[in-house]
Amino acid sequence: MSWILAWLAGLVGAVTFTHSAGYFVTTATGNTQRAVAGLFIDDPWLSISATLLVSCFLGGVIFGSVCRRRIWRGHPHGPTVITTVCLFLATIGDVLLQGWSTAPVAFIPILVVAFGIGALNTTFVKNGEVSIALSYVTGTVVKLGQGIERHLSGGSVADWLGHFLLFASFVGGGLTGGCICSLVSGSQLLAAAAVVCAFTTAYTYFFTDRRAVAQQ
Repeated sequence: MSWILAWLAGLVGAVTFTHSAGYFVTTATGNTQRAVAGLFIDDPWLSISATLLVSCFLGGVIFGSVCRRRIWRGHPHGPTVITTVCLFLATIGDVLLQGWSTAPVAFIPILVVAFGIGALNTTFVKNGEVSIALSYVTGTVVKLGQGIERHLSGGSVADWLGHFLLFASFVGGGLTGGCICSLVSGSQLLAAAAVVCAFTTAYTYFFTDRRAVAQQ
């Protein structure tokens, strides 16, 4: 399941980055650096936009965590619903702002998408903490490197294979998003991402989560 959702995060990230002004919605690292850099290169909008993206991402994490605790106790992957709703809202917002066009996605819908991706990262929680960060690729690469070192020091392939597959899934999502970008763009691109996310959400709700509840 983590591979599927990491693929989804990579897809959405590629879609929004390709057809916007280069905004990151899947990570706070790049945006935080952009927020600071903007102060030193006389680009206030760079700092403002990056700060808003980080804030929306953080808001999504908080909202997703609250919903998991109070609403989706029997639905571990409930935050995918938030991501789907955000993508549809972003599509509607972009259509209202720019029409059903192939123009670059407006900034406000991008903020909504960042909120949804923040919520998506609360899908896997153990002991109150996120156990698998779906869009935090830096952490995955670090764990992959550590796992390879343990394997070389006498461990097994299991020390790094899971992290590699998670990383590969994110990359695969990015490639899928790139392919979609070659076919549609603008509002149409957001709509395509929303539909893919809706199917993924339906899979988690009607198959994965129900099976987990039945086993319990």
